[in-house]
Amino acid sequence: MEASNQTSPGGFILLGMANVLYLQVICFIMFLIMYMITLSGNVLLIIVVRVNSKLHTPMYFFLSNLSMIDICFSSTIVPKILTNTFSKDRSISLVGCALQMYFHMSLGATECVILAVMAYDRFAAICRPLHYQAVISKKMCICLASISWGVGFANGIIHTPLTFQLPFCKSHHVNHFFCEMPPFFQLSCKDTRTNEIVMYVAALIIILCAFILTLISYVHIIYTILKIRSSKGREKAFSTCASHVTVVSVYYGTIIFMYMKPRSAYSPEIGKTMSILYTAVTPMLNPIIYSIKNKDVKDTIKNKIFYVVKSLNKDILERSSKEI
Repeated sequence: MEASNQTSPGGFILLGMANVLYLQVICFIMFLIMYMITLSGNVLLIIVVRVNSKLHTPMYFFLSNLSMIDICFSSTIVPKILTNTFSKDRSISLVGCALQMYFHMSLGATECVILAVMAYDRFAAICRPLHYQAVISKKMCICLASISWGVGFANGIIHTPLTFQLPFCKSHHVNHFFCEMPPFFQLSCKDTRTNEIVMYVAALIIILCAFILTLISYVHIIYTILKIRSSKGREKAFSTCASHVTVVSVYYGTIIFMYMKPRSAYSPEIGKTMSILYTAVTPMLNPIIYSIKNKDVKDTIKNKIFYVVKSLNKDILERSSKEI
């Protein structure tokens, strides 16, 4: 893949997109569609939760947090990919790259923790139903959400300065869509062992711990569900968890693959594919997965659309009668 002939002093050149025109067009359309669905789907979900008082529960509070993370996460990466698709100048400033890496690392870690928190919420609802309101109180919800965001942004503060302290003397051409740590390690002429150790330790603490906590929660959940005698009861309990399990499987799978793999095994092409999955595809799928089988969400959307259409028809009729 050829680099852009324009360079940015002190910055980097992102070589994520192919230089073949028809591939650029396909990539542009694909990313644009995913980004539009991500924004509209997650914004709609947040609005639905706010307007329907039945959805003012801990589960939907955490789901609203997840939607906000997905909007910010995707907006940190995708707009730059879209502008670079047909641009001859694919450069990004040092500050721009550092900010992109910081928010990417922060929001990615926040999503890991919030998914674990959502699993704990489902555990409390299914395994401790009588104590649910006491365990997952409003104060606890705010506390857990704050911890999730705090851990995420602390993760960004640790990794970003460490990465940009490295001397990038091999090249300033990044074979990636955006500024992410693993490709940057390959550009440095200095030993990156310290950075890699910090990355693996952070991955173990945040990603793996969150994954294990999620796994433990679901072991208890499945055990409790299997003890339910009613088949309808089991089906209802499973349906409340199915969406979350799907999201967790896709997200944790790609993140663990990307950040817990040794540097020697890193492949730029596979790395780019994995990154697309958790920065563009997963944020797009989350609102769809969580809404598609949720009766309350679907009913709220239908009722609001019906109300809007009815109001528009009423306005049109009133205007027509006045004109007559």
